[in-house]
Formats: sequence, C-alpha cells, structure tokens
Amino acid sequence: MSQSVGIKDVARAAGVSVGTVSNVINRPDTVATETRARVQSAIDRLGYVRSESARQLRAGRSRIMGLLVLDMGNPFFVDVARGAERAARQAGLGVMVCNSAQNPGEEADYLSLFAEQRVRGVLLTPADATGRNIEAFRRHGIPFVLVDRVAEGTTECSVSVDDVAGGALAVRHLVDAGHRSIAYVSGPPGLNQVRDRRMGALDALAEAGLGPEALRELPTERLDVAAGRDAGARLLGLADRPTAVFCANDLLALGVLQAMYAAGVGVPDDLAIVGYDDIEFAAAAAVPLTSVRQPAVTMGAMAADLLLEETEAEGAVKPHEHRRVVLQPELVVRRSSLSAR
Repeated sequence: MSQSVGIKDVARAAGVSVGTVSNVINRPDTVATETRARVQSAIDRLGYVRSESARQLRAGRSRIMGLLVLDMGNPFFVDVARGAERAARQAGLGVMVCNSAQNPGEEADYLSLFAEQRVRGVLLTPADATGRNIEAFRRHGIPFVLVDRVAEGTTECSVSVDDVAGGALAVRHLVDAGHRSIAYVSGPPGLNQVRDRRMGALDALAEAGLGPEALRELPTERLDVAAGRDAGARLLGLADRPTAVFCANDLLALGVLQAMYAAGVGVPDDLAIVGYDDIEFAAAAAVPLTSVRQPAVTMGAMAADLLLEETEAEGAVKPHEHRRVVLQPELVVRRSSLSAR
C-alpha cells in the first residue's frame, strides 16, 4: 500500500521549508508569487491533501456539522438536510448526515461518533422518546439543535412545525367534506410528532361536535410505505370501515393508496386520504395526494443558522440565547380527498 504524501514531502520537492508550505496552504498572500507557484506545483504533482483532522486538533474547532435524522429514506428529511447543508456551506462548513432509522440504539452510536469526531455542533431529530441519548450527549458540551421536535424539558434551541395545528387542518378538511368516521394511520407511539398530529385530529373532531370514537387509530411500527400498505390491509378488514384516513406522513399515505388500488377500492370515492409532509411524490402519485405541508428546507436552514449562531457566540461577551422556533403548516388539497359525500 502506498504511503500518503505529507507536508514534509511537499517541502522537500519544492525546496522550501515546512513553514513555507503551511503558509501557502493557509496564508498564501504572505508568500512570494514565484515561491507560491513552486509549492503549488509540488502539491499538484504529489497529490498532497492536507489532513483536516490534524488541522481541527490544532485549531480546536471542526468545520463539520452533524445531522442525525429519523429516516433518510423519507424525502422530508432529504429536504431538511438540503436546507441545513445550504446554510452550513454559506458559513464554510460541511454536514455529516447520519440516519438513526428510528432506532434509539443507532441514534446513541451516531451521537458517540459525533462526539469522537468533535463536530462543531449537531442537528438532531430524536428517535429516543426517553431523552436518555440526549442527556448522555449533553455531557460532551457539544451544542445541538432539535429539528422537527419541540425542545420540551430542555434548554436547547429547536425548530419544529405546529403538528397539533397540522393534524387539525387535515381532519377539519375531512369533516368539512362530510366524513364522520376517520382512521388515523399513526406510527411509533413514542414519537412526539405522531402524538401531536393525533391531538390535532381529535381537536378538529371536537370542534365538529364529534367524540374521540370517530377517530380509529391504526398504529404502525415505522413511518414508511410498507407500513402504510400493512395499515391499508388492516383498514380493508374492518367491518365498519371509515370513509376517510389521515396518515401521520406521506409515505404511510402512499402505502395506504397502494393497498386500496390493489383491492379495487376507489380513492377518493370509496376512501378519502390525507397525508402529512407534502413530499415531492405526493403530487406525483397515481391519485395526487392531499397533504399537510411542512416547510422542510426552511426548517433545516433555520436549525443550522441557530446552531451556527450558538457556536459563534462561544466565549463572546453576550451569551447565546436559546430559542424555540415553531413554524406553521399548510394544507395542500389534491384529488385524494375531494369526493362528494
């Protein structure tokens, strides 16, 4: 295996000191044009790449921001990552994106990795409902911002969407269309987002004079298309099948839509469907999907900005003040919920 090229090799090839090579890399304006060109030629010829980890150890500050999300298979989190990456790049930083797969154990492993890598800070959508992973990570003193989750019981910054309002938007729309029996395809009960969307759904039913029995919950272990198909099969097996379904995210809704299509159940005439997130695939579905839109890109960018603001304030006279940002959702109505009743 070939040995990596070091800064001493570049200095030897260019006939200059190690300090001069360092100046060319870090402070090129301080080096004479001819010398700078000779060093750069040696760098290009030898294929030298500076060690970022060594630079971080010397400077004590990383140029990497960690992002840990629930499911990178969900386009919603891809959009969150895009927003975060855009804000980080403008600040000269990179983003290390990791996927907990909704697994608290994997979340704990990645948080340990972030601590080992001494990242600048972390954007985190928690998978562990107990908060133990966050508590353990907090001991490392690395700043973090919660994304798509309100910072309940913590002092850290957070950027989220009002999911209670979002759940109410979805079910109010279905009630206004004449539905009186609605299924809620939820998800892992430990996720705050799932609970909040259910709470909003119940609020909308109460506004219409309907009790909680009007909402039939079909929990799922995951928030993906396969879980949605499984929930759809269970829905088809109900003797008194609801006339509408509200899903905790669009992937679940797309799975339900697939199950209905396979069984010959018409959407929206036999079953109205509303999803959540308004991912790109929602509008492109066989039956375009009504969905509650979350400003995912904005959420990622704002969370990254808050994290950058906190890390820049380290050691400043005026300390960083943690903020809890709550964005508002928007209902996007498409054909999947437009049946006349």
